[in-house]
Amino acid sequence: QVQLVESGGGLVQAGGSLRLSCVASGSILGSVVTGWYRQAPGKQRELVATVTIGGTTTTNYADSVKDRFTIARDNAKNTVYLQMNSLKPEDTAVYYCMRHVRGLLYWGQGTQVTVSS
Repeated sequence: QVQLVESGGGLVQAGGSLRLSCVASGSILGSVVTGWYRQAPGKQRELVATVTIGGTTTTNYADSVKDRFTIARDNAKNTVYLQMNSLKPEDTAVYYCMRHVRGLLYWGQGTQVTVSS
């Protein structure tokens, strides 16, 4: 079993910054990729950013967050971060941590990010 615990969400004004963290524990050996998705009210869950865990680091970003968000991971701490700058009201959503382990996807409980205009 894999557990993912997110933190760092909150309320911020447009133009502000937040940093999300996600700590993984449990049977995480064989992890391939980790990252963040988000879901706004009435919308489907969408990819925000992902990063590979082993070997060469490869990142992937949604077009809507490129140049504003940065994903990073610390394998020693089993933690993935999402630095979010220049936040916009349309970034308001529940942000979910994801980890792909041996063919299965695991999700955190989500953390709310609210950006006021």
